[in-house]
Amino acid sequence: MTYAMQPGIRVSEIFGPTIQGEGMLIGLPTVFVRTGGCDYRCSWCDSLHAVDSRFRRDWEMMSTDAVWQKVIALSGGQRLMVSLSGGNPAIQPLGALIDHGHSEGYRFALETQGSVPKEWFADLDVLVLSPKPPSSEMTTDWAAFDTCVEAAQDKPRMALKLVVFDDDDYAYAKDAAARYPQLPVYLQPGNHTPPRPGNEDALIDMAGVMNRMEWLIEKVTRDRWFEARVLPQLHVLLWGNKRGV
Repeated sequence: MTYAMQPGIRVSEIFGPTIQGEGMLIGLPTVFVRTGGCDYRCSWCDSLHAVDSRFRRDWEMMSTDAVWQKVIALSGGQRLMVSLSGGNPAIQPLGALIDHGHSEGYRFALETQGSVPKEWFADLDVLVLSPKPPSSEMTTDWAAFDTCVEAAQDKPRMALKLVVFDDDDYAYAKDAAARYPQLPVYLQPGNHTPPRPGNEDALIDMAGVMNRMEWLIEKVTRDRWFEARVLPQLHVLLWGNKRGV
């Protein structure tokens, strides 16, 4: 699909190349375009600088071409994966960026909570849907989530990625997986020490994260839920909640 000129993209940061730190593309060299703004306010959000309106002054409204020139400069013209993240990148007009990047041989992955469907989901190479569990204090609109799945038209590689802090989150993850048996499932232990305004680089309780991962592996194994893959946030283990890595 070819997209006409679209309004500017609200950008929190563009950085890389670095590794993708989580989910189905973990370890893959990637350039990140992190957009600003989100329709959710998860209690444990680890990217408040791209979510909370108090950081709006740090976000830049950029044209599709300006974003793309930054991606080209960072990648050195090598055709890497470009990860569209946020916040919720689905609230931004990204269709033209994806269309142009594909014309130059790049690939695009996007992660969203599945609250805002876009027709350009079908143009992605990878779509990660990450509905938020009870610990987030958000409520999933499954009808909207269904519409996001339908918008992708089975064209990109798709997966579910679920954060798990406790038993309620685990039960939610199992329910979500049962709703979408066609999608591979990635489980991620919750980040125990999310950054707060003015303290974005707070040290992570690494022992807590790893204990949670061990607990999650034991739960999955005991339940013989062998379809689920349990992975850490590799970037958190390496760099904590630092921005731009």
